[in-house]
Amino acid sequence: MRLVTVCIAVGVVALLAGCAKEPAAPVGVSADRIRVVQSDIDQAVRGGTTGMIATLTENGQTVTLTSGVADAETRAPIPPEPPQRVRIGSISKTFTSAVVLQLVAEGKIRLDEPVDTYLPGLLRGEGIDGRMITVRQILRHQSGLPELTDDPRADEYRAGLAGRIMTPAEEIAIILSRPADFAPGSRFEYSNSNYIVAGVLIERVTGAPYVDELNRRILQPLRLDDTYLPGPGELDIRGPHPEGYADIDGVVTDVSRIEPSVPWGAGGMVATGNDLNRFYQALLAGRVVPAAELREMRTGVPMGRADMDYGLGIASTHLPCGAEYVGHTGGIYGFLTVSGATPDGRAVTYAYTKSPKDTPDLTTVLSHALCQ
Repeated sequence: MRLVTVCIAVGVVALLAGCAKEPAAPVGVSADRIRVVQSDIDQAVRGGTTGMIATLTENGQTVTLTSGVADAETRAPIPPEPPQRVRIGSISKTFTSAVVLQLVAEGKIRLDEPVDTYLPGLLRGEGIDGRMITVRQILRHQSGLPELTDDPRADEYRAGLAGRIMTPAEEIAIILSRPADFAPGSRFEYSNSNYIVAGVLIERVTGAPYVDELNRRILQPLRLDDTYLPGPGELDIRGPHPEGYADIDGVVTDVSRIEPSVPWGAGGMVATGNDLNRFYQALLAGRVVPAAELREMRTGVPMGRADMDYGLGIASTHLPCGAEYVGHTGGIYGFLTVSGATPDGRAVTYAYTKSPKDTPDLTTVLSHALCQ
C-alpha cells in the first residue's frame, strides 16, 4: 500500500511573453527517490515491521510516504496527513546536546571542564569520579559511566505498567551502583547514562527544568509544534500517531504507552518526521547553535560500526555517493527512528512502528533517501 503527501513551501513562477526567462526553480524530491524509498519501506513491512513512515525534505519540499498499518487490530493504514507523531528515543540526545552547546556559547559551560565543576560531588562511585570526567566526554560517550538501562528498574514500558515514575536523582543512584566501564577518555562506548547527567547539568547551570530550556531554546524558536518531551506520568502520545509494537514473551504487543521520566533527556521525546527534518536542517545551517559550537558538535570519534563517527550528540558518515549524513537513530519500546540531514540541505526521517527482525542497512536506506 502506498500513501503519499507532498507539501511545497513556496513557489511562484511568472511566465511573461517577451521577458527574460526566470531561473529554474530548485528541484525538490525526485520521483525516482520517492519510488525507491517507497520500495524500501514496503519491503520493511513485508519483513515484519507493523508500519513505516518516511519523510523526505529537499529545497522546501517535503514528501511523506507510509506503508503498513497504524493499528494492528483495526488494520487502519498510516495516513500521510496530518503528520504522525512517534517516540524518537535517542534522537532526543541531539536536542539535549544542542542545549548544552548553547550554554557553552553563552560562557556558562566549558566543554573540557570537569563535570564536578558544575555538579560538585554528584558523580562518585567505584572508578567514577566527576573530577576526572569532562563535559565533552559526557556528550561524546567517553565518560566510562555504566549503562543505566542494564538495570531492570530503568525499563520505561514496565514502569508505565506499574505506574512508577523515576527522578534523575534515582537514575544517577542506579548509575553509581555499578563500577565504571572504563577510564574516562580511553574509548567510545554508548551509554544512555551520559545524557541523564547532561540533563541534570542543564538544570543545575540554568536553574530551570530541562524541559523548559528545551522548549525556550529550541522547540519554540524553530516552531517545532509537534515535538515535545512528555512529563512524568504522561504515558500516552498526544495527537495523531500510529501505535508502536514489540514482541513481549513471543506475543506482538502494543507498547505505545511508556513512562517518559525513565528515558528523559536521553530518549523521552516525541516528534514528527517533518519536525525532525526541519530541526536537523536548521542545526546544520547554524540556526540552533553558533558556528564554533556546531564545529565542536560535529567533531567525532569512531563508533566502531558502519564507518560512523560520533560527535556531541550527533553521528555522521559519508555515504557511497559522497554525501555526508549527520543525524542520530533512536530505539525505544514500539519505535525505531532514523533521522538526519546533509550539509547541503536534504533531510530524511524513517520511523518504524515495530523494530524489524533484521537490522536495517542504514547505509543503503540513507543513500536511497539522501543521494542524488
